[in-house]
Amino acid sequence: MEAASDKQAIDIVMLDMRGLSTFADYFVICSGDSERQIEAIYDEIHRLLRKEGVALRRREGTVDSGWILMDFGDIIIHIFAPTEREYYQLERLWSKATPLIRIE
Repeated sequence: MEAASDKQAIDIVMLDMRGLSTFADYFVICSGDSERQIEAIYDEIHRLLRKEGVALRRREGTVDSGWILMDFGDIIIHIFAPTEREYYQLERLWSKATPLIRIE
């Protein structure tokens, strides 16, 4: 969450998915205002977690699609452009998840 915040990600939320999902314990959802910012957020998260020995299992999406998904196993990070975040509404889809942290 700090890595995203350091790169000026907006509306950062961490959802506790335990008990609701069999594929992840936590979702981190954040937004970037531009393609360049989305890529910077991705790069910083990837760099810091790799430094800590946490391997990225899979990346989906592209900067120009407005959504990058980073799968670290128990934690899945979604980096959205604002339009795509509004369209997919993951917080609403997973509304039964407990928000642990929100940085607006």
